[in-house]
Parts: sequence; structure tokens; C-alpha cells
Amino acid sequence: MREPFSIRCRSCQHQTPYTQPYTVCPQCGQSWLDAVYDLSLVAHQWPAALAQYGASLWRYRDLLPIHNPANIVSLGEGWTPLIQAHNLGLLLGHDHIYIKDERQGPTASFKDRQAAIAVSVMKEAGITEAVVASTGNVAIAYAAFCARAGIKLWTFVTSSVPAEKMREVALYGAEVIKVAGTYDQCKQVATEFAQSKGIFLDKGVRAISAKEAMKTLAFEVAEQLGSIMAGSDYTLPNPGRFAWKAPDWYLQSVSGGLGPVGVIKGFRELKAMGLIDRVPKLAIFQVAGCAPMVNAFQNSSPVPFDVENPTTDITTLATGKPGEAYQVLREMIQEHGGTMATVTDAEAFRALHVLAKMDGLSVEPATGVTFAGLFNLIHQGIIGRDEVVVVNCSGHTFPVEKHIVGEQHTRDMVLAEDAAAPGREEGLLTALEELDPRVQRIAIIEDNPDATRLMRRILQAQGDFHIEEATNGLDGLNLIRRTRPNLVILDLMMPGLDGFAVVEAMKADAALQDIPIIVITAKTLTPTEKRWLDSQVDGLWEKGSFMDVDLLSHIRGKII
Repeated sequence: MREPFSIRCRSCQHQTPYTQPYTVCPQCGQSWLDAVYDLSLVAHQWPAALAQYGASLWRYRDLLPIHNPANIVSLGEGWTPLIQAHNLGLLLGHDHIYIKDERQGPTASFKDRQAAIAVSVMKEAGITEAVVASTGNVAIAYAAFCARAGIKLWTFVTSSVPAEKMREVALYGAEVIKVAGTYDQCKQVATEFAQSKGIFLDKGVRAISAKEAMKTLAFEVAEQLGSIMAGSDYTLPNPGRFAWKAPDWYLQSVSGGLGPVGVIKGFRELKAMGLIDRVPKLAIFQVAGCAPMVNAFQNSSPVPFDVENPTTDITTLATGKPGEAYQVLREMIQEHGGTMATVTDAEAFRALHVLAKMDGLSVEPATGVTFAGLFNLIHQGIIGRDEVVVVNCSGHTFPVEKHIVGEQHTRDMVLAEDAAAPGREEGLLTALEELDPRVQRIAIIEDNPDATRLMRRILQAQGDFHIEEATNGLDGLNLIRRTRPNLVILDLMMPGLDGFAVVEAMKADAALQDIPIIVITAKTLTPTEKRWLDSQVDGLWEKGSFMDVDLLSHIRGKII
């Protein structure tokens, strides 16, 4: 058995021992309750205790609302990877972007944390039947964990939830009720159903278990980031060996606001225990078609600007009435720093594509919103290039919706009837080449292999360029003379013959002088150098100042 803990009411500050999953304050009847622990005692015990616990969110059980570990319901959730975004960092000119990959939970979203704690609390309280409202991921996660715990679950989902997600919920044995209305209407129907049947209703962000679940994400980030900064393998816990580290920023898109409320609570507890030196700044993002929190924040309003009819294709973020969660998040930003901002659906889907093509991560649209917000804050200078940023990659893109990828995402190749006959290899290679009838030849002259890889990856994502490389100016000039490319992408600072000399040599050669040149450089140019380059090259870009679509648009304009 663990040490006792209490609950505290946000409204009246009444504190009482936690003995059951309270839904309202026993003193004033308000519903926002928080768990309170003896942090000094836990801080003293943790070095030895963590060394005995495994790599899951339950390694932090001493600060979770479960009295008896025998009631834990687990599917292996937590301790998801913290991945550095190498290629995306090169694209943005930012070396310290880390992605908390919550796609790798049991049901592929960060809601697995919430379900694990909430269902464990239900089991400990003897609850055998429950109701939850959801836009998809919560229903899936709760259905899986309730199946494991033997709890009957009623899920109320909006009709906009993809059919694939509804089928997965049903697969776990949960009852699925589709509500033709907004998510806020769906929640109201679920509430009325639970009340009429006398069934336990999970209250999401207002529930103690939900906030406590999300703070484990902060614990993992701080423990993993400390190991990363020390140059260690973060995939295995190393309690007490490395100092825990908080990032400068934590970023997440929100619907009801549950995730960051719990995450910041977790960082606050770590700071109170002396394990980290600060609580990170918080960046909250919403879609422009449903931004009750952001619109209120930008107008300095203490209450959200409710949205009656959300207009967005990103249905998981279509909560028009966030309630008290906005006030809590606003207070957190006022205390620790940060901001709230909107992005459009188009920006989110564009960011989703960029992340997949640059770093191989296929993410849900809600995560696309977060990355679109990250791009904007970096370009606006709000997030400094030397600041450490952690982004919540909240879930996987499956099931893939048509408007993310589109219908025409494959190409047909028909093999000849005699494909099995001698000479098949030549015919197959010819067929593959014919998939792209308009190969364009591009030469990349760059001595930094990371920058070369980034340029190649941006171009290969389009599938219609033949790319050759050289790592210094002399080899590059010889490559250009030999292959006569349609375009040269050139760095300036290289050993031996630099980029300036390559440009001069090309412009002095009648056979090469008309080949377009795009310079991409990290060099701080003098006014004289910039004027000269502007008169000689077809494009001048600063490394880290462009997105892939910007560069591609420029390239296509030069070679087509």
C-alpha cells in the first residue's frame, strides 16, 4: 500500500483525504478537484523507489491516485520515446526540437495514459459500468482498458468520428452511441444518459485521474531529457544517475485542455521536489474554426469565447465550450510564460506532410496543428533558436482520412504479359523510369552532410528529380560541367573553392552561365556580398528560414 493523499477543491480550497473517485467537492459541490501529495516524502523516497520500477508510466505510482498497486490496469502504456527532430530541425534552423512520441501507446494516442489511470481508479472503486463522451481517441483507449478490467463501457461519439475508429471501439466490446451533433452536445447527451441509468460518468479534464495521468508525460520528459543532455541512452530509466531537465517550451494542440493542464501540474510537482529548476513555458494551439480559448486569450478575457458551431475538418479539436480548463491554462501561462495561437486546417495538414516527409513520423491532424503552431512561433521569433522545445505527438494518423493524403497517392505500373521471360529486369527498370516522364537533374554542392541530406529529402519527397552531389567547390564545378544540370543548389562556405568562386566560374562559361543557381547558406552576408549574389543567382535562402514547400515552389519556378 502507498502513502495516503488528499484532494483539494480549486474553488474553495477545501482539502480532504482521498477515499473514492469524487465527482464534486464534498464542501462546496464544485467539480474541479486536484490530487495533493506529500512531495517532500516522495522526493526522499524516489531515488530508491524508481530504481525498482519498470519503464512505464506506473514507475511514478507514488504520485498517482491509486492506493493499491494490485488494482493497476495496464497494457504497457507510458515511457514513450523522446525523439529529436533532426531533419525538421535543419529545415527550421533549430537544433533542439524533441518529439514525445505518444503514437507508441497501446492504442496509438496519448489518451492511453488517461485511460490507464482512470480505469484503474474505477477498478479500485468497484465500478463495473461507465460512460464516456469522445471525439475518437478517448473512446478507443477507454474501450481497450475497460475490456482488460472487465468494466462495461458506454461510449458517446460525434457522427463525424471516422467509421474505422467507431469499429475499433466496438471491437473491444464497448457500446457505441453516435450523436448527430457537436461534441459539446454529445457530452450533454452522455451526461443525461449516465444520470438516468445511475452509471458512473467519466468527466475528462475535471476528473482527478485524467489530470494525474497526463502529468506522467512531464515526468518522463524530464527524466528522458536529462539523460539525453548527459549523452546517455534515454530508452531505459536511469534514476538518480542524471539530473532531470525541463524543456524551455512544451507545445500541444487542445480541445478540452486536459493534456497541458496535467503536464504543467507534473512539472510543478517536479520543481517543488527540487528535481528541475523551472516549469516550461506553455504554447497552446487551436484550429481557427474552433478556437474558444485562443480568441479569449488574445482578447485578455478571463473566460473562453464559446463557439456554438465549429468549422473544421479536424474533428478531434472541435470542442466549442472548454469551460474552466481555459482559466486554468491561462493562469499557467501567466505564471510560467507562453502563449496561445491559432492555425488553419490547411496549415495543419501541410505540417502533417512536412513531418512525415522530413522525419518519418505519420501523425494525426491534431498533432499537425501543434507542428504548424511550432513553425509559426519559430518564424515569429517567439521561440528562440537556442531554446529546448518538446512537442506532444499526440497520436497516429490512422485511420488515414481522404483529405490528408488524397485519393491519388499511388501510381499504377502494368507489367508486360511476358514479364517472366528473359529480359524481365530490363523491362521492369524501364517501367520504373517511365513512372516519372519528366526527370529533372539537380546538382547539390554542399560540404555539410546533414544539409545535403535535408535538401535531397525535400526533393525526393516529390519523386521527380535526379539528384547528384559534391562536397566541395572544385568537385562541384566538375560535376556541373560533366552533367549540365537543370539547377544548382549551392552552399557558399566550403573548403578550397568556395561558393562565390563556383558562381563566378559558371557565369564565365558560356555553356554554364544560364543554369539557374539557388544559394542556401548559413553565412551572415555583408551588404556588398548580398548585392553581388542578388545580381548573379536566381535565389538566395538562409538555412533554417524556409519550409520545404517554399523551396520546392521556388525550384519549380526555375526549372519548369
